[in-house]
Amino acid sequence: MAELNPVKLWLMRLAYLGFALLILFAHLLPLEISPRPFGGPDVLVALTFAWALRRPQYVPMLLVAFVLLLADMLLQRPPGLWAGLILLGTEWLKSRDRALRENTFFAEWVTVASVLLLALVTYRAVLGLLLVSPGALSLSFMQYGTTMAIYPLIAGLSYLVFGSAKGKKDDLDQMRHRT
Repeated sequence: MAELNPVKLWLMRLAYLGFALLILFAHLLPLEISPRPFGGPDVLVALTFAWALRRPQYVPMLLVAFVLLLADMLLQRPPGLWAGLILLGTEWLKSRDRALRENTFFAEWVTVASVLLLALVTYRAVLGLLLVSPGALSLSFMQYGTTMAIYPLIAGLSYLVFGSAKGKKDDLDQMRHRT
């Protein structure tokens, strides 16, 4: 019950917002003047999915929507499309956290990979239908692969630094009854 106190809850929500802003700041730094030949990981999505599965109360829907829409605007993606798809994926993962809580990390990883792949395919399909150039397919799948490769690192760091292990069976139920 001590983990659900409002001060810690809001501090962790602010920590998520701070990490998201730090990730966006790093994306906007002009470190390279030529395009990269590979697709780097989407650390923001990996962080959001890891926290949504492990501690869903730390990433409320409005905060995730704000952060991802801000990322769309700053990274010059079509506003709202990627944000909406990742938000839907995040909410679906939150609804499945009880079932995934009792499974292994590998099952969690496969579930996150499936959700991200579905979001990626939908994103590219919608952009294709709207006749917007979605970029190179190879770069999108490289980004997908690197994001899934760093997901265990993000989940592990979240656990080690913030103690965001998978919640106990009754944590989310208690949180839902409080609000």
